[in-house]
Order: sequence, then C-alpha cells, then structure tokens
Amino acid sequence: MEKYRLKIRELPDAKKEVERLRSKNKKIVFTNGCFDILHVGHARYLYAAREMGDLLIVAMNSDRSVKAIKGPDRPIMNQSERSEMLASLECVDMVIMFNEDNPMELIRYLMPDILVKGGDWKEEDIIGADVVKAAGGQVRSIPFIKGYSTSDIIKRIGMKL
Repeated sequence: MEKYRLKIRELPDAKKEVERLRSKNKKIVFTNGCFDILHVGHARYLYAAREMGDLLIVAMNSDRSVKAIKGPDRPIMNQSERSEMLASLECVDMVIMFNEDNPMELIRYLMPDILVKGGDWKEEDIIGADVVKAAGGQVRSIPFIKGYSTSDIIKRIGMKL
C-alpha cells in the first residue's frame, strides 16, 4: 500500500492527531471542497493553505454530497479516486471525507486554528467562519486564480469531443 493513503483518515483518528499536535502548539489549518478534477488551481491553493500552519486537513465532499451540490452528472471522479489524489500531494497532511452538504460539524469537532477558503468566497459566506473566530481562530482567504476550475475543464473537454 502506498504510504500517502495513510493520510486518508476517519474522524476519530483525525481528532486524536489534531489534539496531539495542538498539545505541541502546532497550528491546524482546515479547508474543504469537492476537488472533483484535481487541477493546478487546486494545487496552488492547497500549497498556499499548508504554508499557513503546521497541519493541513482537507475535508472532501463525498460522492453523495457532490451530487447534491453540483448536480446529477457530478462528481466526475469518485470519492475514492479524489481522496487518493489529494492524499498524494505533499502539502496535504490529512484527508477526511464528509457526507453532509457542508463541513460545519467537522469544523466544530476539529476546531481548526485557521479556516481557509478560496478568494471567490466572502468571509460571511464561509461555513464555520463564525465558529472558528468565536473560538479565537482565524479565517483566511487565498486569492482565486481565474481560468482554473473543474467546470472550465469539463467545458473544454466537451468542446473537443
């Protein structure tokens, strides 16, 4: 088994690791998304998020959750493939899958020090921002890189078929 697959964690195990690192004064960074077709925009975003702390947790929407958010034709890549691709990135320390439409319960449970989203999200729209800030954490935004989105990739592929 590839070592990076060990980064894909169940929630109780993730919580233990967060508590262990927090006891060593490490900063826990949390982000979430569908990551349907991993692209350079995702890679740049995740590397920038990782630089904000000591541990980057990526919460990934399950197939059911993606379908509910994006529609019946999504995801393109299944949850097993998506989680493995994320885990294979050096900057990602942990991947957790969630089945709900949003990560609020995960955020409350893990209570990251830093909650990160792309610059296309206004802070007031970031799920969990109020919870993290109330606990003394930070909410940060990474500038959105235009021209890199899963939807754009799907359109480009459709044009070439």
